[in-house]
Amino acid sequence: MGIKLTFIPKIQNALGPVWIFVVFTVLALSFLTLARFGLSVWQGERVFGSHAWLSIFIGGLRVDIATLSYIIMPALLLTLLMQSVGWQNKVRGLIKIYLVGMSALLVFFEVITPTFINEYDLRPNRLFIEYLIYPKEVSKMIFSGYKLEVFIAVIALILSCKFASKMFSNQWQSKSSLTGLNQSILALVLVCLTIFGARNSLGHRPLNPAMVSFSTDHLLNDLTLNSLYSVAFAVKQLSNEQSSQDYYGKMPTDELLSIVRSNMQNTQGTFSDVTAPTKTFHGASNTGKPKNLVIILQESLGARYVGTLGGLPLTPNIDALYKQGWGFDNLYATGTRSVRGIEAVITGFTPTPSRAVVKLDKSQRDFFTIADFLAKQNYNTQFIYGGESHFDNMRSFFLGNGFKSIVDTNNFKKIDFNGSWGASDEDLYDQADIELTKLKNQNKPFFSLIFSSSNHSPYDFPDDKITLYDKQKQTRNNAAKYADYALGTFIEKVKKSSYWDDTVFIVIADHDSRVSGSNLVPVDHFKIPAVIFGKGITHKRDSQLASQLDIPVTLLSLIGASGKHPMIGHDLSKPISDNKQRAMMQYDKNFAYMHDNKVVVLQPQKPATTYTYSNNQLVPCENDEQLVRKALAHANLGNLAYTNGWYH
Repeated sequence: MGIKLTFIPKIQNALGPVWIFVVFTVLALSFLTLARFGLSVWQGERVFGSHAWLSIFIGGLRVDIATLSYIIMPALLLTLLMQSVGWQNKVRGLIKIYLVGMSALLVFFEVITPTFINEYDLRPNRLFIEYLIYPKEVSKMIFSGYKLEVFIAVIALILSCKFASKMFSNQWQSKSSLTGLNQSILALVLVCLTIFGARNSLGHRPLNPAMVSFSTDHLLNDLTLNSLYSVAFAVKQLSNEQSSQDYYGKMPTDELLSIVRSNMQNTQGTFSDVTAPTKTFHGASNTGKPKNLVIILQESLGARYVGTLGGLPLTPNIDALYKQGWGFDNLYATGTRSVRGIEAVITGFTPTPSRAVVKLDKSQRDFFTIADFLAKQNYNTQFIYGGESHFDNMRSFFLGNGFKSIVDTNNFKKIDFNGSWGASDEDLYDQADIELTKLKNQNKPFFSLIFSSSNHSPYDFPDDKITLYDKQKQTRNNAAKYADYALGTFIEKVKKSSYWDDTVFIVIADHDSRVSGSNLVPVDHFKIPAVIFGKGITHKRDSQLASQLDIPVTLLSLIGASGKHPMIGHDLSKPISDNKQRAMMQYDKNFAYMHDNKVVVLQPQKPATTYTYSNNQLVPCENDEQLVRKALAHANLGNLAYTNGWYH
């Protein structure tokens, strides 16, 4: 003990003002390691089951060192510069405030991580950044459903600031006991150490999440990171949206288009528009009078909540529709966010590792949507939403791409219940009936997209409407049951309406809720319900493998809207050969291409892998090179189409 007591002060005196960074590094590394240990114990079943402890903590140490090096570097350089001219005390207060602030950020992001993992099975990432754009909606959600988590985060911030401030106040040494030459050598060594620590690699690329990824379980790879690093990396990626080719590998454009076209249904069609290489003529199966179209997009309703699809008994009204209309048993969403579902169902655009086109700059005008396609065929087009339509940039995207009118909570005639995300689904459907009746009376065909929101955290819905499935009211299961109840009341109403006879309806989920799992892509959580119904829709259960991308093409065919468009989805009302049935799924940075029971998974800067999908698990198998090429072509198509303006 005596050695330690004399050894540490000597180092402290030698380092002088730099000593404070040593203290910060030791404290921060200890905290991040302890936080990672706590998360790993919490997820012990997955961590222990894959023997991942060593990989998590070795990789985690690399990430933490890189994070702290990036944090320390600018402050260290400033301190060394001031020390060289004898002004180090002039920046003392600034350095202390900076390190206290960085300490608070490290603590804050780790404290909120369990809540984020519960919701998304990932550390805070780009979704955290995207939600910050909408403080009003998100603050309502947080303060309605996460009061305890907010309280804990605030207390943790206060305590961490006080502790850090106290620790750093006594660690500043005005001068170093080293000679001027030795101080210069020390400064050079320290700068080199922080640069190397930040790069954390001897290769041509600095450390990134792919370098410490070791598992097919997405969460285990994320445990290796720390949450501040995860968010900072997401910010960097958002400011520089990488091409999918940079992630998954390049493919000659001619080969890519050949593969994509050959897997489209209409292989006999001509692709004569060089500015839109996937654009071709699609003939409708309905050759009679054009019908109206109503898409009811259900928030967060995965197949696991639908009894008919083997899920919980929460959706008797959707179950009833499966007995009346055209129900899909093997349909998969393209992503895990509402904007991704909108992208697929409204534009038929393939998913990419970038943000959905609803939020990207170059797609805000003159981008293909079925609304624009139908508007040019003399349809009235409308979006109806119970919340505020600017959320997730929906309003801008819709108005710029074919929707003639938008009705959101600000336009509702009556709202009986207002939750965190806006009007309840019952209020939404009451207003929708009013709007659809108005459209019917204009004697023009119409297309209306109705987007529900009650089945969303914090799960606000009116009392005394349903028999609760869970004892506690505001749960995911109860919200799903209420959403189905509200849908049922709407269906009863539309069957008696003036627009029922000549309208095609579909109920389809935007995505599943709380997508999680130990697979690179949790395929079972991408399975969603979809039922097409209306007068004249023949009842059938459809078991063919299908994607959300197929839905807009199919709907246009059913309502009698023929024409040229760039969507690559299949018209499910016509025969599709078994070798063309497929689904595409984007899970964070990973892309999955599913055909039959084979799934190819593409990961950033890693070789493609092939799996057999069995019992909701991906079982590794020998690579199917032909399927890998199909996957790569479709994974790269969206980015090329967006960049080159092919989707107009």
